[in-house]
Amino acid sequence: MAVILPVEGLSPVFGKDCFLAPNATVVGDVHMGDGCSIWFNAVLRGDVNAIRMGDRVNVQDGAVLHCTYQKTQVHIGNNVSIGHNAIVHGCRIEDNVLVGMGAIVMDNAVVGSGSIIAAGAVVLENTMVEAGSIYAGVPAKRVKSVSPELLRGEIERIAGNYLMYSRWFAAFNEAPTPTSPEAS
Repeated sequence: MAVILPVEGLSPVFGKDCFLAPNATVVGDVHMGDGCSIWFNAVLRGDVNAIRMGDRVNVQDGAVLHCTYQKTQVHIGNNVSIGHNAIVHGCRIEDNVLVGMGAIVMDNAVVGSGSIIAAGAVVLENTMVEAGSIYAGVPAKRVKSVSPELLRGEIERIAGNYLMYSRWFAAFNEAPTPTSPEAS
């Protein structure tokens, strides 16, 4: 069963139809929208500040979401995929974004809607990723625009696939029932 823990009196809040892998960890001030999935060995630590996620966000295997104490929060829009072993720390990720495997997005960065952060990229603190852009490298730089084909073929496809994958585990899913912020 997933590790779900309160911290300092704040408990995670889950939307409808969320999947949490049996060894996922979600602690503290974390609010998830509907249709989210947190995969094997993923960690969402809302212990030092808040993590807010929209609908249809998938946090893939080994990814870590965390913040900086009393300084930064994590805000993730709708239809976002956080790739395997990515680190998302104290930043804002807008709608329809793909954060590639092993990528790192640091404090106060903003990733604009419809963007892709390439696998292994490091988005430095305070970076503003323009909407509809692909950023790659260390440090990450803009390499080109996201085409409509890439938006459909990668960003939308991967987010949709993770909704399908989470249904495969529905019989084993022990995700908490939806709760509202008022209930926590």
